[in-house]
Amino acid sequence: MVSSAPQFYLHVRLYIDVLVMIGSLIVQAIALIHCVTQRGDGFQAIGTLPKGAWIAILAVCMVLTYVIGPIGIFGLVGLAAALIYLLDVRPGLRDLSDGKGFW
Repeated sequence: MVSSAPQFYLHVRLYIDVLVMIGSLIVQAIALIHCVTQRGDGFQAIGTLPKGAWIAILAVCMVLTYVIGPIGIFGLVGLAAALIYLLDVRPGLRDLSDGKGFW
């Protein structure tokens, strides 16, 4: 009975890590897909980084999250970059286009 506790702990941690990895990659993929489908001049109009810079940041962070994992520093930075894009840049682009986009 005592020896089963570490095995249970490892299985629970594995499942939690996989769920966090999938959730983080989904958020980053949504941000990357949205960034790719937007017009480039809209980024300059709202006063943020250019479209190419956002694509590079989001793509590199997504790859690093997949390779290293979501719990490391690069995974957390990648998730933060995706959330900044989704919560700051995306509403600005939507307001710029009068909300007529498909997102």
